[in-house]
Amino acid sequence: MKKLINRYLPVIVGKYLNLLSLVSPKKAVLKAFYIFCTPRKGNVLPHQSPFLEEAKDQVLSQEKFRIQTYRWNGKNKTILLVHGWESNSFRWRKLIKELKKEDYNIISIDAPAHGDSEGKHLNVPLYHLCLLEAIEVYKPEIIIGHSIGGMTTVYNQYRSPDPSVKKLVILGAPSELSRIMNDYQDILNLKPRIMKELESEFFERFGFDFKGFSVASFARQVKQKGLIIHDTTDTIAPVSESEAIHRNWENSTFIKTEKSDHSLQHQEVFDHIMDFLVHA
Repeated sequence: MKKLINRYLPVIVGKYLNLLSLVSPKKAVLKAFYIFCTPRKGNVLPHQSPFLEEAKDQVLSQEKFRIQTYRWNGKNKTILLVHGWESNSFRWRKLIKELKKEDYNIISIDAPAHGDSEGKHLNVPLYHLCLLEAIEVYKPEIIIGHSIGGMTTVYNQYRSPDPSVKKLVILGAPSELSRIMNDYQDILNLKPRIMKELESEFFERFGFDFKGFSVASFARQVKQKGLIIHDTTDTIAPVSESEAIHRNWENSTFIKTEKSDHSLQHQEVFDHIMDFLVHA
């Protein structure tokens, strides 16, 4: 039954939005925007709680809600971990085990509407503001971001470059908002008129249209050393988008893996990260 609901729910939602746009275009656009920015999962699950509870650290404030942080103390450099969509800081547990071997000081944050942080919605500009707060408080020398966390990491250093941040690791990150929005339109079968107004909504809120938000383009301005890892079997974000980021990022290294899918939770990936942190 759950699979059946998941199969037909996007069709039902899309039909509703298309009909609503005929009588109330603005209301339809706002609903389309908030549906796009609303995660369906990512809260801390019971089996994840023990690992995270013992590491809870400061609670940061952003946009009138609380952002939960975690710390695994070490005497080496400080690393900030930035998770992806519908996830939380528990996703880093395997990498944290590797980082602790080198005594890194590890910080992780739960994104808005994820983990133990407050909020109902998430988008890259909002996540960027949370990173600004975390960078100010913890002063990391290294940032590691997965998926939308990787997008946000590049966007953060494009918008607010910080010379104290020396290295960036970007894992399975999408690049092009235009491609993401085309997928969103296809999933819900939204009419072009809604997408046109939705693009105007993005521009009004964030100052860019769909084509104007390109991580590959932002990467041209990023000065830190970067490691970009993407798997050929990734069905969430095409590997070609990380390749485009690498081409525009002068001081970056690109590694293509196989059979690690979008999550990149594989020892080969961890080995590449550790080699980059220690030797690059």
